[in-house]
Amino acid sequence: MAHEVPAMPNRARRHHSPQAVLLRLVALTRKEVRQLLRDKSILAIGLLLPVMLMLLFGYGLSLDVRNAPIAVVMEDASPAAMDAIVGLQLSPFLSPVMLTTMHEAEALMLAREVDGIVRVPGDFSRAMAAGEASIQVIVHGTEASRASIILNYLTATLAQQGIRRVDRSGLDNTSGIGSVDVESRLWFNEANTSTWYLVPGLIVLIITLVGAFLTALVMAREWERGTFEALFVSPVRPVEILLAKIIPYFCVGIIGLTMCLVTATFLFAVPIQGSLPILLFASVLYLLVALGIGLLISSVTRNQFMASQVSLLASLLPVFMLSGFMFDLRNVPAVINIIGHLLPATHFMSLIKSLMLAGNVWPQIILECSILAAYAALFIGLARMVTRKRLD
Repeated sequence: MAHEVPAMPNRARRHHSPQAVLLRLVALTRKEVRQLLRDKSILAIGLLLPVMLMLLFGYGLSLDVRNAPIAVVMEDASPAAMDAIVGLQLSPFLSPVMLTTMHEAEALMLAREVDGIVRVPGDFSRAMAAGEASIQVIVHGTEASRASIILNYLTATLAQQGIRRVDRSGLDNTSGIGSVDVESRLWFNEANTSTWYLVPGLIVLIITLVGAFLTALVMAREWERGTFEALFVSPVRPVEILLAKIIPYFCVGIIGLTMCLVTATFLFAVPIQGSLPILLFASVLYLLVALGIGLLISSVTRNQFMASQVSLLASLLPVFMLSGFMFDLRNVPAVINIIGHLLPATHFMSLIKSLMLAGNVWPQIILECSILAAYAALFIGLARMVTRKRLD
């Protein structure tokens, strides 16, 4: 015998009616909107972050190479030699600097003031008349993709000028007279692989992850749990608390750095052309910068969610996009270039690539290490000030 289902009371039916569901949904939605409007940080992330990313990707990132500085060494000042390189001066992608000696050009290349060297030998005119002329092209190869683009620009421009010269002379294109061979070389990246360019950048990214992102999260968790309040009522001073927090993550960062260097050397065969002690010293300075950023973020936010979002926007995302890790800052608008050079990671990125691939460039070492030391003192000092104010 089938049991009859009792009829739903009128009050219950009204409770589940479409009108009642709609009213409750409107009320709950209104409550969430009010809470969202009260929490300005979430609103800023939801509205400003997409705009920021669009502006950064649209205007700040570029794979194009324009006005690349090139040293042109004219060991032969004859009209034929000048005619061979005139195409470089007309190219919108190249910005030639005229020199007379390779010593000057090599110094500029080592200081990274030029991206390549075009050398016209002293016997160029005689060799051209004999059909054996050649022009040497050397490109700075630490950034594999940029080096390949510049090398293609140079060889194509020189070859196109050679074709125009043959056409003007009325010679047959198969004739050796008037043709010029381009002998190309890559400096500081003999393997011509992007791995040599990316691995130093990954080291910067990993140190930032350990120093800033993880430190900010762990510290914010302790603020949420009230651990710091228990320490504040003790005789322990704020500077001692900060040092106690820095030391463990500093050791973790040094271990991670060592593992990265060992992996880069033995697994990816990335050379370390410069001084290893200087490389370690610069890495320690940047690790202190990253730790200071993490401490400052956690002291200001005191919330794991906010600490993670601020760390992402203030440390990891800028390192990935605006430090020269993936894109050359010389190809971006001036405003983005200035912002990128305000980041500590940009200076460490440039220094570690130079130390690993080019060698010891002392003016750069002194400048970048001084900047990193100033940033480390600034961020750790600000973290101490913020923590001390919270104790008052």
